[in-house]
Amino acid sequence: MKKTDSSRRSFLKSSAVTAGMVGVGTQIKTSGITEAANSPNSKLRIGFIGVGSRGFGAHVTRLTKHEINGEPIELVAVCDVFNENRDKAADHIKKNTNHDVSRYEDYLEMFEKENLDAVCIGTPDHWHAKQAIDALNHGLHVYCEKPMTKTVEEAIEVMKTWKESGKVMQVGVQSTSLPVWNQINELLTAGQLGKVLMYQTEYFRNSAQGQWRYYKLTPQMTPRNINWKKWLGVDEGLAEYEDFDRAVYRQWRRFWPYGSGMFTDLFVHRTTTMLKGIGLRFPGRVVGAGGLYLEYDGRDVPDVATVAADFPEGVQGLVTATMACQNTPIRQLIRGHLGSFVLGTGEQFDGFKFIPERPQVTRNSKLQEERIATESIDDTTLAHFKNWIDAMSANDPALCNNDPELGAAAITTVILGARSYREGKVFHFDHENHTIHDGTSEWATTWEQKSKRREKPNHIKNWTAGDHGSLLEEPEYMKLAGPWQNGKEPGS
Repeated sequence: MKKTDSSRRSFLKSSAVTAGMVGVGTQIKTSGITEAANSPNSKLRIGFIGVGSRGFGAHVTRLTKHEINGEPIELVAVCDVFNENRDKAADHIKKNTNHDVSRYEDYLEMFEKENLDAVCIGTPDHWHAKQAIDALNHGLHVYCEKPMTKTVEEAIEVMKTWKESGKVMQVGVQSTSLPVWNQINELLTAGQLGKVLMYQTEYFRNSAQGQWRYYKLTPQMTPRNINWKKWLGVDEGLAEYEDFDRAVYRQWRRFWPYGSGMFTDLFVHRTTTMLKGIGLRFPGRVVGAGGLYLEYDGRDVPDVATVAADFPEGVQGLVTATMACQNTPIRQLIRGHLGSFVLGTGEQFDGFKFIPERPQVTRNSKLQEERIATESIDDTTLAHFKNWIDAMSANDPALCNNDPELGAAAITTVILGARSYREGKVFHFDHENHTIHDGTSEWATTWEQKSKRREKPNHIKNWTAGDHGSLLEEPEYMKLAGPWQNGKEPGS
């Protein structure tokens, strides 16, 4: 594993060199895209990398629908290491749009030949960073399926490359396109809950056969039809070679070299939306727990897991679940000093509850429990791609509902939880340098010193409510507190 980790770091350096090699071409191409995006008669040429499961069922089908509905896009090429996936995706696009689609096994060849404007990445997690960086360095807009990357270090590199590129990049947590998260953020920053203190969220599942084993294996999945070495990424330093196995190929989320189980397949969904709604980004301290307690089917990843993350804004986040019990999940909610927002479970919301604390705390007897309505969306994936198309058409990266900064913050939170579980460590994240180090007493000491100095609490980004709901009252009898010096009581 150490050899593989070292190789994964080396590919980032080689990608930086590639950026220098294609720099001039990228500038010219970016200029062309900008002009095309502002032309009412132009269409953004889109290619796909990885058109199996999610890459077909979400990426190809939704963007085909958008093209049919008149969005300024043209789906021109597909790339996959499995010939059946290539043919299925290309045939679907041709059938529904009535134009031919090129087919590739190597995405870099697709980049060179197809004059693309944008690319969708739907490959296994361990390929995301390299493909996103290569695409950005070729001057392409990017839609990358979640999780944005496999490691924290890759996430930081993708975020930096994106910022330098000026391109539009959307990370595929489709629920970030729900209006509820912007609505909640407006209420939080205006102080409705007072000082924001905590969020909790979940993603409980259950099945008879074990998670991710419902992805079916077929006789056609063979090394003759699948470029197995390319799928692994051996030459690229993304994974070490292992003999072909249909279960590894199709159910790769069960195995650490290619995915991280519920941490990156499920926890990243809920964590991303909570960070967006509250206005948080990178954590300060993360710890994870869990274990493999039921699903003894050869998998690596746990079936019970929890991640607790502390943020420098003075907020704690909790995401917890089991893959073996679905009908008794915890409620998703956000807690503050004056009350809580309760969203319930799942992803689709048409409203949420405001539950105030008692008047003895809020000092406001008029506060009542209420339901706050919000706009629901039937197909969040379709909406998320529409958001990406709109951002590309406007050539404005800021319009994306889940940009790489949010994507990097979310993957940092969940993957440090996974590493904590595996390595038995607590991790701290350095916001200034974007680096990780093992836990020390500094986190607890920092907050204890704030208390000793009687400082005001930290707040979430864009907080506008002043001291509302953030300061404690000082009882009269607290004047009697304090050390007795030379045998004399305080104030004497």
